[in-house]
Amino acid sequence: MSRSRQPPLVTGISPNEGIPWTKVTIRGENLGTGPTDLIGLAICGHNCLLTAEWMSASKIVCRVGQAKNDKGDIIVTTKSGGKGTSTVSFKLLKPEKIGILDQSAVWVDEMNYYDMRTDRNKGIPPLSLRPANPLGIEIEKSKFPQKELEMLFPGMSADFTSENFSAAWYLIENHSTTSFEQLKMAVSNLKRQANKKSEGSLACVKGGLSTFFEAQDALAAIHQKLEADGTEKVEGSMTQKLENVLNRASNTADTLFQEVLGRKDKADSTRNALNVLQRFKFLFNLPLNIERNIQKGDYDVVINDYEKAKSLFGKTEVQVFKKYYAEVETRIEALRELLLDKLLETPSTLHDQKRYIRYLSDLHAPGDPAWQCIGAQHRWILQLMHSCKEGYIQDLKGTAGLHSPMVDLDSDVRPSLLGHLSQTASLKRGSSFQSGRDDTWRYKPPHRVAFVEKLTKLVLSQLPNFWKLWISYVNGSLFSETAEKSGQIERSKNVRQRQNDFKKMIQEVMQSLVKLIRGALLPLSIPEGGVRQYGGWEVKSELSGQWLTHVIQTIRLTYESLTALEIPNDMLQTIQDLILDLRVRCVMVTLQHTAEEIKRLAEKEDWIVDNEGLTSLPYQFEQCIVHSLQSLKGVLDCKPGEASVFQQPKTQEEVCQLSINIMQIFIYCLEQLSTKPDADIDTTHLSVDVSSPDLFGSIHEDFSLTSEQQLLIVLSNCCYLQCHTFLNIAEHFEKYNFQGIEKITQVSMASLKELDQRLFENYIELKADPIVGSLEPGIYAGYFDWKDCLPPTGVRNYLKEALVNIIAVHAEVFTISKELVPRVLSRVVEAVSEELSRLMQCVSSFSKNGALQARLEICALRDTVAVHLTPESRSSFKQALEALPQLSSGADKKLLEELLNKFKSSMHLQLTCFQSASSALMKT
Repeated sequence: MSRSRQPPLVTGISPNEGIPWTKVTIRGENLGTGPTDLIGLAICGHNCLLTAEWMSASKIVCRVGQAKNDKGDIIVTTKSGGKGTSTVSFKLLKPEKIGILDQSAVWVDEMNYYDMRTDRNKGIPPLSLRPANPLGIEIEKSKFPQKELEMLFPGMSADFTSENFSAAWYLIENHSTTSFEQLKMAVSNLKRQANKKSEGSLACVKGGLSTFFEAQDALAAIHQKLEADGTEKVEGSMTQKLENVLNRASNTADTLFQEVLGRKDKADSTRNALNVLQRFKFLFNLPLNIERNIQKGDYDVVINDYEKAKSLFGKTEVQVFKKYYAEVETRIEALRELLLDKLLETPSTLHDQKRYIRYLSDLHAPGDPAWQCIGAQHRWILQLMHSCKEGYIQDLKGTAGLHSPMVDLDSDVRPSLLGHLSQTASLKRGSSFQSGRDDTWRYKPPHRVAFVEKLTKLVLSQLPNFWKLWISYVNGSLFSETAEKSGQIERSKNVRQRQNDFKKMIQEVMQSLVKLIRGALLPLSIPEGGVRQYGGWEVKSELSGQWLTHVIQTIRLTYESLTALEIPNDMLQTIQDLILDLRVRCVMVTLQHTAEEIKRLAEKEDWIVDNEGLTSLPYQFEQCIVHSLQSLKGVLDCKPGEASVFQQPKTQEEVCQLSINIMQIFIYCLEQLSTKPDADIDTTHLSVDVSSPDLFGSIHEDFSLTSEQQLLIVLSNCCYLQCHTFLNIAEHFEKYNFQGIEKITQVSMASLKELDQRLFENYIELKADPIVGSLEPGIYAGYFDWKDCLPPTGVRNYLKEALVNIIAVHAEVFTISKELVPRVLSRVVEAVSEELSRLMQCVSSFSKNGALQARLEICALRDTVAVHLTPESRSSFKQALEALPQLSSGADKKLLEELLNKFKSSMHLQLTCFQSASSALMKT
């Protein structure tokens, strides 16, 4: 139904703020027609209808309840007007708590204080309680680090109940973001509390003044009554009379009950003795209980019982208690010795070490058991490392190269550790570098490699617990709360004094690890005084580059594991130095082994020539170096914190010299192959390239190679090496950051060119000398005389024979390598033209026919080998022609031309090789 009145409207409240249960007066409009019309009243969200008292339509009186909201509206609800609104609000204040020691004229509910004692301040006496917020303003905790506050205020405290209370620390910790206005309000609160304490006693007296007066009147009346009784009666005062009666009653009672009381005293004495035995049976049974609990290993129970006995009877003056307590101390001392022995036993787990250290600290053992444990653990690690070395050396001597059974103990970790090595070893350097060993070799590493793996595994298994033990010693987590509080200052001094000692321990372990590895792998880097302690490996052969690479990977993993423990880098620097030395050594050894492999390349030469006149030797040489460099990739790559292998000039020089040595060894192999006797050449596997019909055309049917053909093959390989292989190898060196590449290339090229020139000269000497030597006998065969000869009819046979021999050289060279043909034939033509010029210049005079015959033969030879003429050969032909008389008649010239054409026509088939060479050169 429709309402007949307007909704209630609250326009005022007095007071407008207060604590819960404050009486307020609400004023407004349409607040109801009567008490029954008022059905709802809420202040700050709390229903206050039960305490509401309706006065009129514009006034209501009530009390504020425990509201959740600090500030809110006043909502009045009536039957006639419904739910109303408010133009004002009420602020609910937190009630001020009265402390336990504060004076109060009214009864205070102590439930809240009981909760505070049992919850937040459990175990703290009530007298020590203080208000949690002395400033009376909101606490805003800061995120300022506690350690930095302790360093900023040494020896001070933020607890305002402490003698060393620091106000600045308290403000930083609790009010770092509080505004200045709030701090001014806090000062007012402090002043108000101080004034209240100074006026508290006087206010209490003022409030209870009537009570004091009533008590004073009652005492005065009693005093007057007693005075009156003493003066009126002769017998004395009332109190004196009462005292006499009581004395007589006592005497009579003693007479009647003396015997009974004596028996009662004796019984009480016996009962008291039994009560003492029962009450203090804990102390009397403690020695036996301690022995039983020690046998069972219940050290916690023993320590708790000892602490309890110490607190109860540690300072007793009773002789029987002192006697039994001395027995307890004797057994506790024996327990301290037992625990110390167990603590120093090795090996032991970190958990057991911490447990025994905590027990000893709780028992207040003399000295520093934790540091003694650290020292014992350090000695144990060093002993294990040296025992490991001695075991492998003895095993090496005992087995004489057989597989060590000690290595088999770690077979569970071997495949993973050797995974990288197996990948490296699987590289195949061509068909001539495949290993014929069984696959099981990879599970049988050399003793020194197995020793390094075992040693690093040992260090990684022991050092982390050793480091964690030190960290626990530093931060105090080894000790219980009781021991930590009692010995905190002394232990902090010990930590500062022993930091250097522990650093020396870690460095000694690292140095021992490095020296033991150096003694096994780099014995020359060990000083003479340490060879006996760290060396002793009687091995003749050095580890291969692959095994050194595996060892480097193992030590790198060890370094990473130690770095993960947050051990300072300066303590691990010796390991970095070892890794660098091993990397350098691995590069040297790999290059040396590469040189040894290249020495054996000559034995693998199969003399199979491809279309380009090359054998597989240059490719095998390049692949050998490439595979060696690939095997060094992991060694040459720098891990975080590592230096470059080539940072030292000495290393750069040595690597450069080894690289040059490799190149020169291969050049020497080529030289050896060029001079290898025919009988040493294995021709059973020779094959012919069917794509080249003329290939090996001049070779006998049994495919045996002559020394000249070997020279040609080696020359062809030399040319390819100069133009391609050596440049490719230089690029590979540069890819792997080798230093001195220009020097390597220059020296290698110079040596190769020298060999090439020497071999070329040898071949030219073998081929050109017979042709040159046959010219003079051929010219003067049959007593030929240039002064007296018949008219020329054609080119004589000696020249044709010389041309056939040149064609034979052409065929031999062309069979091996087309690229060598111009170079070889040019030199042969130079030698022939030079000899022919010499012979012509030695003739004293020519007849007409002799001059025409000589010009015919010189021109025929010149025109035939025109493709291979050089400036030197052209000059020789010119000098030869100039030595002849000039042709005077046209008939002679015509005859010369006819005879030349006749020669070319008759020798067309033989001269085709020169024509094809000419066309090939023109095409190129």
